[in-house]
Amino acid sequence: MELDLEKQYADRAYTILASLVTPRPIALVTTISPQGDVNAAPFSFFNLMGAHPPIVAIAPGDRDDGSPKDTAVNIQLTGEFVVNLVDEAIADAMNECAAPLPYGTSELARSGLHTANSSLVKTPRIAEAPASLECNESQVLTIGRNRVVIGVIKRLHLRDEFFDIEKRRVRSENLYLIGRMAAPDWYCRTRDRFELIRPKR
Repeated sequence: MELDLEKQYADRAYTILASLVTPRPIALVTTISPQGDVNAAPFSFFNLMGAHPPIVAIAPGDRDDGSPKDTAVNIQLTGEFVVNLVDEAIADAMNECAAPLPYGTSELARSGLHTANSSLVKTPRIAEAPASLECNESQVLTIGRNRVVIGVIKRLHLRDEFFDIEKRRVRSENLYLIGRMAAPDWYCRTRDRFELIRPKR
């Protein structure tokens, strides 16, 4: 079967692709307005894009009326954001942050999550998140109605139990992040894992 996502299925492109390209990591992105209002919003159109320097990309969309969502507005005004990773423990709270609230209204009170100070950016991170990435905006790509924000990761916050200082590695076997599955409401756990050793040649 072949689907034309530019014409016949253009109005279904998001639902089809978001149900097909899975699982996707979830970024619970915190931003701050110039007035100091903290916004928290989840994104599954998100991933690491490089390591030298370490960069991430998120794709904050627009509201139904075509105006940018709070995350995009705040990043444009401040040039910074924090990506907070989502594990099983904060899955429900992350989902509460998806509510479409008026600009300047923080989702954190609704979700029960709390903030913690970041080191280099004014935007706070989420205290309950297993890991947080402090980011400075590098550039914004606009392709059609898509907005892709690329950020340089300046600092990584990680709970002590998730990092082996001697081996300088993440204890990923203890990190139970969740992933986004089929749109609009399906998620997955990452407890079921298997190992494939890469060929040497």
